[in-house]
Amino acid sequence: MSLIQHLINGELVNDSGRSADVYNPSTGQVIHQVPLASRETIQQAIDAAKAAFPAWRNTPAAKRAQVMFRFKQLLEQNEARISQLISEEHGKTLEDAAGELKRGIENVEYACSAPEILKGEYSRNVGPNIDAWSDFQPLGVVAGITPFNFPAMVPLWMYPLAIVCGNCFILKPSERDPSSTLLIAQLLQEAGLPKGVLSVVHGDKGAVDALIEAPEVKALSFVGSTPIAEYIYSEATKRGKRVQALGGAKNHAVLMPDADLDNAVSALMGAAYGSCGERCMAISVAVCVGDQVADALIAKLVPQVKALKIGAGTSCGLDMGPLVTGQARDKVSGYIEDGVSSGAKLVVDGRGLSVAGHEEGFFLGGSLFDRVTPEMRIYKEEIFGPVLCVVRVNSLEAAMQLINDHEYGNGTCIFTRDGEAARLFCDEIEVGMVGVNVPLPVPVAYHSFGGWKRSLFGDLHAYGPDGVRFYTRRKAITQRWPQRASHEASQFAFPSL
Repeated sequence: MSLIQHLINGELVNDSGRSADVYNPSTGQVIHQVPLASRETIQQAIDAAKAAFPAWRNTPAAKRAQVMFRFKQLLEQNEARISQLISEEHGKTLEDAAGELKRGIENVEYACSAPEILKGEYSRNVGPNIDAWSDFQPLGVVAGITPFNFPAMVPLWMYPLAIVCGNCFILKPSERDPSSTLLIAQLLQEAGLPKGVLSVVHGDKGAVDALIEAPEVKALSFVGSTPIAEYIYSEATKRGKRVQALGGAKNHAVLMPDADLDNAVSALMGAAYGSCGERCMAISVAVCVGDQVADALIAKLVPQVKALKIGAGTSCGLDMGPLVTGQARDKVSGYIEDGVSSGAKLVVDGRGLSVAGHEEGFFLGGSLFDRVTPEMRIYKEEIFGPVLCVVRVNSLEAAMQLINDHEYGNGTCIFTRDGEAARLFCDEIEVGMVGVNVPLPVPVAYHSFGGWKRSLFGDLHAYGPDGVRFYTRRKAITQRWPQRASHEASQFAFPSL
């Protein structure tokens, strides 16, 4: 059994204290141990970042971008190796892992445009012999706390952009599947990143609290559950830190009577059951406008849910692998039982699945509920598993009211051929990311990702233009060089043109 280490100041280091087990969810076996960073270890990473910051912030943006170009090439060359590590520790299929990495690489590509995205604004002669301009300067030492479900993509949402903006970054990835995250950070060093600019420290709540409390850390990015997002936002902002904390979701897909049902079913299958539903953008509720739509949807979904190809994530040609831990599997099973007890109709039951040769793995088949109502826990709470709930309503307005009343506002979509209905939906829905006949409306890297309501704490979304603004602060400069022969009298009124 190998020990995964921290990466601090360009070196692999270990903690002599606590550690945690890392499982292969396909077998249920412990395959690694990971150290849980002490406050002293966190401080080592902070000190390394502080020491590296002056030289890195003064490195020309074009040279910082050159590091990102080399990093992108190394990521592409190591795709198979990274995907294998993700699948071994998370359980998602190799194809899904490769797709995750590709979306992360898009953010590295955006970071390669640093000379363009960091350009300030300039105005000449705003007053007599007075010029004005703005400059976007790095914050200093910043940190990111990332979830288990995207060990490659979500860190790549954060530190490439933070680093190319001139900051030094400390990453605390999930302790459940840290190997791919560590390898990717090592590839960035291989691309020429100076020591100390990026450190990776593994840990649990103790490490998170150390980053929150450290005065040297100027900003925190987080992706995870809403209770933890709210905790980090509250504790960090009261210490004067800048925070973007992305929380949970309950994403609805609205199916109109005129929807292309076959395409909608194909889209829902991937959006609901891909990666075992362990995605913050997973569709977990299908809102059918009319009983005819709901009956037709159920009839088409049932055979496909029952036919899902499920096995060890590292095998090829699968639809789903296992859930990340036995605890996660049992939690989802508990939600299914609760749905039955609440009166929902369990059309397909995914519990009790056994995969030959992997009987100890954390497997759960796809489940499908019909006749779900808003007061049920399976409707209100984020299940984070392969469970799709069907809710029946009588109109688009009722469907929209259902979504707008929910505490989460991360993502949603509508399936329709009606442009008027789609436009109304896009205008009036209180959700941060909206798809029209697109089930997972995750923005591309040159836009920004983030929800509304209790799905996001903070004013700026992740990556893209909002990411640049989050990891920099604007400095406005006004400058005058008066003519030598001129002399101006003192002004005591507030200056104006």
